[in-house]
Amino acid sequence: MARLYHVPLSPFCRKVRLSLAEKKIEVELIEERYWEQDPDFLRRNPAAKVPVLRLDGKILTESAAICEYIEETRPEPALMPSDPDTRVEVRRLVGWFDDKFHNEVTSKLLYERVNKKVTGEGYPDSKNVKAGAKAIKYHLDYMAWLLDHRRWLAGDKMTLADFAAAAHLSSLDYISDVDWNRSAIVKDWYAKIKSRPAFRSILADQISGFRPPVHYADLDF
Repeated sequence: MARLYHVPLSPFCRKVRLSLAEKKIEVELIEERYWEQDPDFLRRNPAAKVPVLRLDGKILTESAAICEYIEETRPEPALMPSDPDTRVEVRRLVGWFDDKFHNEVTSKLLYERVNKKVTGEGYPDSKNVKAGAKAIKYHLDYMAWLLDHRRWLAGDKMTLADFAAAAHLSSLDYISDVDWNRSAIVKDWYAKIKSRPAFRSILADQISGFRPPVHYADLDF
């Protein structure tokens, strides 16, 4: 069985978990306190980051590379389109959420409010929290614009771009940092994607010291 070393609220780990679940790959989830710099974990990934996936006798690191490997070795059901134009759009959007959205929103909200507490790094920086709360509005509006022109974020079919976005938003939703009333079309998109069987284990996550919002596990919210 595959083994994933992860942190439950990490959007990068969640993206990999969603890819594995969509492909129906059974995986053992092992929570990794990467910040403690455990020697065994550092041997698996000297970069001391999660996710780390053991699959096919290999140790895979970096979420983008992991998802590409999963897609190339288990092509069905496809999470990457067959045509080059849409493939490059999927990769652009995955980069958008894992880079721009992460730096402007996730790191300012989730990392300040949750990661600092969990790792003992201190209290949230209010300036960062305010910046993240402002930036997420722009990103939700951009998603609304994309979804106004497409069925899914990158085109007519659900792709890894949707999983990347959902991974970040579901982590933020756990701490009630997403205003779903800002855009009906984004809210509908999220309701569709989180109703998929692949999302079940994500919705079951419970983080010690942090209670999920009432609607978090409600597929009909």
